[in-house]
Amino acid sequence: MKKQKRIRDYGIIIGDLPTGNLNKITDVKGIKVGHCTIDTNENKTGITVILPMEDNIFKNKLVAASYVLNGFGKTMGLVQIEELGTLESIIALTNTLNVGLVHDAVVDYMIEQCKNDNIKLESINPIVCECNDSYLNNIQMRAVGKKHVYKAIEDASTDFLEGDVGAGKGMRCHYLKGGIGSASRVITIDNHTYTVGVLVLSNHGRLEDLIIDGNKIGRKISERLNNESLVDKGSIISIIATDLPLSSRQLKRVCKRAGVGLARLGSFIGHGSGEVMIAFSTRNILKDDDPDIVNVKILKEDKIDIVFRAVAECEEEAVLNSMITCGKVIGRNNNTLEILSSYIE
Repeated sequence: MKKQKRIRDYGIIIGDLPTGNLNKITDVKGIKVGHCTIDTNENKTGITVILPMEDNIFKNKLVAASYVLNGFGKTMGLVQIEELGTLESIIALTNTLNVGLVHDAVVDYMIEQCKNDNIKLESINPIVCECNDSYLNNIQMRAVGKKHVYKAIEDASTDFLEGDVGAGKGMRCHYLKGGIGSASRVITIDNHTYTVGVLVLSNHGRLEDLIIDGNKIGRKISERLNNESLVDKGSIISIIATDLPLSSRQLKRVCKRAGVGLARLGSFIGHGSGEVMIAFSTRNILKDDDPDIVNVKILKEDKIDIVFRAVAECEEEAVLNSMITCGKVIGRNNNTLEILSSYIE
């Protein structure tokens, strides 16, 4: 795989905590990420999948939570996460009008997996998240289908590409090219090391508001481009993973701290923006054949600050990685977006 220049390669170091080996969400053991990109004259779009574990997740559910900071979004599957506090499906990211088709494909995939494992499946809660890529993509064509979802699953690996790939192909962030980005942090609690990772699909924010490591670079870029003041709209999906034992309630608290990372980048969370966060822990696995009373470990509440900091740092860096790894994309009607790397020395 071609090595991409990420934000740290430009000398910009976000936060103080150490990163994982890859500095990606897949530093949390067992997680893989895959893409399928659709790149034609009319369509700049795709699908990105997060596989939370190697085993069948329907049989081995993970503790999970979600949080909607601003609800201008069409994510499927949050209601059951809110009610039960568990994740039982792979997670898929795509464009707004493809949510239903991707949902159907994920259901088919999970049915096949369960048949292969001799597991009875009569109900499933697929998680499908979206951002609107219609500036670059002819979204009404609904180009993402079952074959693309399956290809993304087959493509899944630990060292995945970022930027304008998969679901990120047609996205824009702070009115520059956006897309898929990731980051991780390693923390130590009670002499044990744990990993926190974030993956984002970035499609939010105003250019004038963009701040990088305290530098109000968005204003400078906007002046160079002679851009008119634009509306803060779009969306960002943030997937947070950890191997730390956290309860669903604690994971919801963790979700909220992704907003800190967005604020540090200058986002004001506009009316027309959808900020959706989903978090899960790979530590406590809830199996179908568990006894009626289950013993689990959870983090002592007053030790959670370091987790909050890790998520905020990951979110900020993941968004920057989603932008800095992008190449130039010419979309439908010759619509184009500037790329951040052109303005980072």
